[in-house]
Amino acid sequence: MKLTLAQLRDIWAGAGSLSLDAADYARIEASAKTVADALRSGNALYGINTGFGKLASTRISDDNLAALQRNLILSHAVGVGPALNERVTRLALAIKVVTLAQGRSGVRRVVVDGLLKLLTSGALPVIPSQGSVGASGDLAPLAHLACPLLGEGEVRLGGETLAARDGLQRIGLEQIVLGPKEGLALINGTQISTALALDALFRAQDVFNAALVAGAMSVDALKGTDAPFDERIHLARGQKGQIEVAARLRKLIEGSAIRESHRNAVDDPRVQDPYSLRCQPQVMGACLDVLNNAAATLEIEANAVTDNPLVFAEDGVVLSGGNFHAEPVAFAADMISMAVSEIASISERRIALLIDPALSGLPPFLTREGGLNSGFMILHVTAAALVSENKTLAHPASVDSLPTSANQEDHVSMATFAGRKAGDIATNAAHVIAIELLAAAQGVDFQAPLKTSPALQKSYEKVRAVSAFMPTDRSLAGDIGRVRELIEASAFAG
Repeated sequence: MKLTLAQLRDIWAGAGSLSLDAADYARIEASAKTVADALRSGNALYGINTGFGKLASTRISDDNLAALQRNLILSHAVGVGPALNERVTRLALAIKVVTLAQGRSGVRRVVVDGLLKLLTSGALPVIPSQGSVGASGDLAPLAHLACPLLGEGEVRLGGETLAARDGLQRIGLEQIVLGPKEGLALINGTQISTALALDALFRAQDVFNAALVAGAMSVDALKGTDAPFDERIHLARGQKGQIEVAARLRKLIEGSAIRESHRNAVDDPRVQDPYSLRCQPQVMGACLDVLNNAAATLEIEANAVTDNPLVFAEDGVVLSGGNFHAEPVAFAADMISMAVSEIASISERRIALLIDPALSGLPPFLTREGGLNSGFMILHVTAAALVSENKTLAHPASVDSLPTSANQEDHVSMATFAGRKAGDIATNAAHVIAIELLAAAQGVDFQAPLKTSPALQKSYEKVRAVSAFMPTDRSLAGDIGRVRELIEASAFAG
């Protein structure tokens, strides 16, 4: 079984489904049989008949193997902080199912079916968001993900938070007694980190699309030129993302009456627009390339086997390794953080242009009665605050490491935190782009009776459907929130 990014996004949004076929179950059963056969050999097998981490040298008797796996789940369920949202939890469940379905984890079919039942029934484990360092697997959060299979912990079902045993009863799922290796397979892996990074990626893609629209609308509102988007400029450099962004900007501005009104203006003293207008293909194109690279890494990771040890049924062997180390995910999440931080940063500069009459040619702070009205003055302050916050959050988590487990796990990835803060940056950026869309729409209104392009007019009308033109001051907090909701609903996707 393999999931594409599009399928993962559907699951994230609550619109996708997941099912296993006969080939998946054949691999699962062959893997479980290999574990059973290996146990009969009497050899020490990490996490199967031994302790964990620094206690790996401790042998466990056969009559304590089930207790070993149950204790593993319960002892590791020590996460703290706010619970992961339902989108991230759905992704984590789905990715864990895909991982186990590869037949490298030594679990029985009943375990995989149990996880699948939680996902398809919408009985989502309550998973605290903090407590993983992103190596030896996302141990604490994955333990919370696994707890409901044992009748422990809590689930969210139908808008309620229930004791897991009650949730299982509602969806008709029996509690599971874990077999050898199964607890370890459930908590070992990068599924939480990957789900968090994918959540950030999907939201970053929505922010990126909205930012292109906002940037093009700002160019028009400011009577900027589209000459820097000429294809020849970008082909001369050859960067793929830059070429794509320039093409999209040309398409967005094409047919604008505002643009045509000043194409050959002899009284315009400007020679070149500021970088935040002119260099959008270069900046946004680089961001697009980074997001696409992160997406490729995360698509691989979502379909990867990342627990330990791994079972190779075709060879009859069980091998210990380190696929649980989430360094690829940490780097991908940090890349997303940096790209989205830059998207918000250049947007804030365009907001600053729009409110500055010395540069914009528009009324000060986008209001006709400045002084009596403050207009968009403080919206820019909000955007500046969020961009500054993002600069701190964008510091890479992947460059940090703190040894754990008595120095057995002496280098870790911090991927879970990298994914969490990438999501925070995406939220901040969505608010910044919402503010730019509001400001750019206000600027376009000041260019009446001239109209913007047909493509931008559609986006302008979406903004105006939730936020009317502001002739005099009013609170725009609700307007920002409504435009942000449009962004997060992919309303500005190209």
